[in-house]
Amino acid sequence: MARRPLPRILSTGSAQIARSRELARAQFARSRELARTATDSASDVLHPLITITRGLRRLASAGRRKWADTPKDRRGMLLFLVASVILVVALVPYGPLLAVITLMAAAAWQGRDRAPTEPDGPDESQTERLRALYEALVPYFSTADDPAPLYAHGGEWEKAFPEYEFDGTGRISGLLIRYPAYFTDGEAQARARIEHLLTAKSGRGREYHFTWDEMGNELTVAVLAPLPTDIAAQRFVTAPGETVLGFTDPTRVQRTLPLTHGEVHRDVPPVVWRTGIRSTEPHLLALGQPGSGTSTLLRSIALQALRYGDVVIVEGGSTGEYACLIGRDGVLAVECGLAGALASLEWAATETERRLIAINRTRQAGNPPPDDTKRPLWILLDRPTAFSHLAAADNRKDPQSLLQVPLRHGRAANVTVVVADQWDAMDTLSDAVRQHTRARVVLGPATAEQLETVLGAPPHTTPVTDVPPGRGYARLGTGPVHRLQVPATPDPYDDATSDAQRQAVLDLLPERTTPVQAESLEKLERLEKPEKLETADQEPEPVPADAVVAETS
Repeated sequence: MARRPLPRILSTGSAQIARSRELARAQFARSRELARTATDSASDVLHPLITITRGLRRLASAGRRKWADTPKDRRGMLLFLVASVILVVALVPYGPLLAVITLMAAAAWQGRDRAPTEPDGPDESQTERLRALYEALVPYFSTADDPAPLYAHGGEWEKAFPEYEFDGTGRISGLLIRYPAYFTDGEAQARARIEHLLTAKSGRGREYHFTWDEMGNELTVAVLAPLPTDIAAQRFVTAPGETVLGFTDPTRVQRTLPLTHGEVHRDVPPVVWRTGIRSTEPHLLALGQPGSGTSTLLRSIALQALRYGDVVIVEGGSTGEYACLIGRDGVLAVECGLAGALASLEWAATETERRLIAINRTRQAGNPPPDDTKRPLWILLDRPTAFSHLAAADNRKDPQSLLQVPLRHGRAANVTVVVADQWDAMDTLSDAVRQHTRARVVLGPATAEQLETVLGAPPHTTPVTDVPPGRGYARLGTGPVHRLQVPATPDPYDDATSDAQRQAVLDLLPERTTPVQAESLEKLERLEKPEKLETADQEPEPVPADAVVAETS
């Protein structure tokens, strides 16, 4: 049975619809072009009128300012002078006409476009910079077999650098580089050579961001602005289980936090670390040189953790960096000695096991977890490798060996471990610390090889040698590498701390619930809440002799 052909209207309908769409699109584009042409022509015709109107408005504004600045006792004299000028102009032959011409000329002069015209291309010094950079890239982007090389000695740099920007100092701040397709942009070593060369030729001491477009054979170079260092410690708008490690570039994260800096309010993109049962990075490791800000990071984490949980602090440096937290509500211990550190870490391991057993029993019974296991427990260790040397010399247990249970089972027991140490002690960190700390932070100056070793991936920017305290990089698990600036959280009892930063930290400290030594408590209270005597003859209250003394480990 032969098939009947489709009607002509159905077979040609789609073609007619497509042709109609093309005609409508072409007509719309033609109409838009005509409208743009008419607008440009009208602006060209009316440009003198627009200039004169702008000048009259500026002259009127100047006249009002002159009248407002004139004292009231001299305004009558000014009015008499203006009236005399108007009378003279009216009596002089052709005076009104000359006055109108003069006024129009003055308005045209005042209404002219005063914006400086930007040059079409780079100046002589900028051209020399681009030419020198082009010549430096010739050995890397050219071969002898290329019949039409894009890079050649004495060649045209305009084809290789279609877009470029310069800052106020004349250095390159942005650059788009085209390179030949045969360049091995898929190899990390080849990329590293080009990035190192561009950093050296464009100016050291700045952080550059390189974006490789392998499909288009283009490299975009951008200079990153420095991260803000004036953000002090404060209560961040976060949910339970979220900890703000610091702040980063706005292009790397999709979230901002409202912050206050004095009377100024602004939104800054943060690096948020999520902990708890559903976290994939339950523990953190921070490394840096002395003075890089690792202790500041731990203080910032401790102040945020005390809002919802309990904290145990073990300090191996014995510098008293965490004295402000002694006896505070939620601070279970602040240990600076080997015996106290061992006792606290043994208790933390036992508490982790107790929580696991309690949670397991309730789950087997079909009940929710007990309330005493829901409150997060934070174990913060600053330089624990210092205790390792002391324990080895005293034939005692290494404190790092007690971290194996909290590190391995801490996520299920709602226990979080944070370890901070220095670069020279990296080799003495235990395998459990290296294996279970999936969140990593590197502060202070570091080479690209060191960053890749700790973070597991190279940073997206070029590291610099001179950085402020608290400046570095962070990577949470297998995520991207973020630039990081830790909020300023100094020791409030340090004499070098400014009053504003000291008060910001003191405002975040919980109330003191555990008594400490009477003499130390009196000194700390004078630092935190200074009181002035009402009269010069008033004597301070004596300290009671039977003060309660807390037991120290």
